[in-house]
Order: sequence, then C-alpha cells, then structure tokens
Amino acid sequence: MDEDAQPQLFSSAGSLDLVRTLLADLHDDLAGKLGRFHQLADLSLSLGSNGVLLTGGETALAAWTEARTSFIHGNYMATVLLCQGLAEHTLAAHLTLGLQGEELPNRISFQETLRRCLKREIVTLQDAEELKILMDLRNPLSHYRSINDPSNLSRRAMHTLLPAEHHLLNDATFAISVAIRLLSLPAFRLGR
Repeated sequence: MDEDAQPQLFSSAGSLDLVRTLLADLHDDLAGKLGRFHQLADLSLSLGSNGVLLTGGETALAAWTEARTSFIHGNYMATVLLCQGLAEHTLAAHLTLGLQGEELPNRISFQETLRRCLKREIVTLQDAEELKILMDLRNPLSHYRSINDPSNLSRRAMHTLLPAEHHLLNDATFAISVAIRLLSLPAFRLGR
C-alpha cells in the first residue's frame, strides 16, 4: 500500500508548535497554579514524615499522583473524581490487610466500605461524613443530573449567582483536603 494513500492520523503540528502551546498553557494562570501548589504543600505537612502507606495498589497511586497534578493545574472536576477514587481504593484495600484483614466482595459499595471502616475505627465519624460529602460531590459529575436537581453544577451556579468554576474550585479544594486528611490518619501515616 502506498504510504501517501493513508491519511495522517496525527497532527501535522511540529514539535516547536507543540512546545509553544505547552508554554502558553503553563503561563496561563501561573499565579493560580503556584498558589494551589503552595496550598497542596502546606496541606501535605500533615502526612507522615516517612510518607504514607498507600494501600490500593497502582490504582490508588495513580489516583493520588494525578489528583495532586490535576489540582495544581486547575483540573477541578478531575481532582474531585480522582480523590473519591483514591478514598475508595485506599480504604477498601486497607480492610483486606493485616491480622484483621477481611475478604471483601469483588465489588463493594463505598457506603459499605465506610461502614466497615467505622466499625474497625479506621476512620472517625467526622472522617466518614466528609467522605460522604466527597461522594456527593463526585456523583453529579459522574452521573447525569437534570437541571432541576440541586446537585447539578449549572443549577448550583444559577442558585448562588457564582460561576461554575468557583464551585468546582471549592469542590476540588475540599476533595484534595479530604484526601490528604485520609492519608494522614494513623492507619496510613508513616513516621511522625
């Protein structure tokens, strides 16, 4: 087959064009990115001096890594979704570890995971309430909600007369804070 007969599958933009685009993206909202990076660094002081025991395997690790990057770069919906995934994987995997490890169903609901974590005192009642709020923030981002639903992002923006971006930033800030507080719990914290 003639190579020229196959249409190009990739952009014809050269590397220099792509670098310019990346630099422009980095420059946009640089002050906001720096502020969020400082905020993340300050929040992370509560993590163990030797890091954290991140149960949940590669999925939890990827969620944690990508949640931090997403927050810094202003990908607020992604931050919320990733923090919720991090919490689900970390807590459920922790339930399976150690002498008190239990066998979980192949698919366990987050509500059931929270119930079991409360029973074993892995999380406090306040932690569980915050994790439920996080779940409530994630659900309307993952699942369709009509404009009449109070959790619909457009509805929230109209109700408060604040832009959707404002709500997403607040939601992402809450989500990353909850994720860090979760990883700072004694069950996951390594060191002081």
